[in-house]
Amino acid sequence: MNLPSVMAQNVEDEKSIELLIEQYNQARVEKDVNLLEKILSTDVDQLVSSGEWRRGIETAIQGMLRSSNRNPGQRTITFEKIRFVQANVAIVDTKYEIKLENNTARNLWSTFIVVQQEGEWKIAAIRNMSPTRQQ
Repeated sequence: MNLPSVMAQNVEDEKSIELLIEQYNQARVEKDVNLLEKILSTDVDQLVSSGEWRRGIETAIQGMLRSSNRNPGQRTITFEKIRFVQANVAIVDTKYEIKLENNTARNLWSTFIVVQQEGEWKIAAIRNMSPTRQQ
């Protein structure tokens, strides 16, 4: 592959990855189990800001739904960086804000590891971090 075609492929993949993460956000808001099952890898794992590990698609989805019920509100994901580790593996760094119903906001960092499986991008891992004050 020459450089222009590699760059075009990356742009196309970046758009697909952004759509994937937007679908994740939509699925969380709508509590859409079918969409989550479609966009998560079966061996997905998630480490949430409380320190809880969610391993495997069933445990991850149950935890996501539980969290969405506990923290209802408007979720916004802002993309910071997509870095391709390999042609079929990328690290996606985002800011993740949840505007809660009590007019407060939770501001998090979320990192997604996405993999291409059978031509489809899937979320293989999620790491949520709560920024602390700098000392």
